[in-house]
Amino acid sequence: MQLQQLAYFVAVAETRHFTQAAERMRVAQPSLSKQIKTLESDLGARLFSRARGNVTLTAAGEALLPLARRILADADTARQEVAELAGLRRGRVRLGATPSLCAGLLADALARFHRAYPGIELLVEEGGSRDLVRALARGQLDLSLIIMPLHSDDPALVTEEILRENLVVAAPSHEAARGRYLHIRDLRGRQMVMFRRGYDLREATLAACRQAGFEPRFAVQGGEMDAVLRFVEAGLGVAVVPSMVLDGRPGLSGTPLAPPGLSRTVALAHRKDVEPTRAAQAFREILLAFVVESGHEGTLPQGVELIAE
Repeated sequence: MQLQQLAYFVAVAETRHFTQAAERMRVAQPSLSKQIKTLESDLGARLFSRARGNVTLTAAGEALLPLARRILADADTARQEVAELAGLRRGRVRLGATPSLCAGLLADALARFHRAYPGIELLVEEGGSRDLVRALARGQLDLSLIIMPLHSDDPALVTEEILRENLVVAAPSHEAARGRYLHIRDLRGRQMVMFRRGYDLREATLAACRQAGFEPRFAVQGGEMDAVLRFVEAGLGVAVVPSMVLDGRPGLSGTPLAPPGLSRTVALAHRKDVEPTRAAQAFREILLAFVVESGHEGTLPQGVELIAE
């Protein structure tokens, strides 16, 4: 079994098409097909079912896919680790983060790291927390800032809680709430702008509304963070968002929810079954130092509290 064969197998599994997989891997299709057949022969099982032009995974293929992804990710990590022996002059960090964190404090932490290690490539994947957890479990990320709880039963994933951020009701500035707080029940009957599926904010909002005894009304749903904020600015409805994303948006106001309110915990997650690269370790140290320093100096975004010490 060769790494190249596993890479070809994953490409076919993800595209469900031998020609498209060959194009992705930049090889001739007959060569790719031959390597897949050799892999099937070595394993003693068919990995794909080919019927009427449709390519699907067999039971053996389904079992191999997550293992193949992890083997390839670990091999890539090994190459990066060897390259970093020059003293962190080269390498990369693959980081996942939710849109609210990308728009908030993460940029300053990335800038600090880049100043310290200008030769390290930073690859940031922005997405919903549950999507990031899946990417981390597959070995596609070194570290990820996620929202707790983990929503995964993978024992290889570990987390360390670092921040707690309050959620507020965002509305156009000219429609700001008159009182200091809003209750969830105040959203009954109001048009709301809702995130796409896969966002923990969506699930948190739905759960809070249902606990208050009503189903929310959606004016529009399915957006990412920036789109949701723009829709609210345009007057389509209100949205429950992290307070930090309203910084620098004068067209929006944020009203806290009445105590106990709604909040969420931000954690830094990684895989414990793979030794992190030196670059990933260095980024973790700089990120945590930046967060703790900001917490002690009182420079965290409004509505964000320090957990890590």
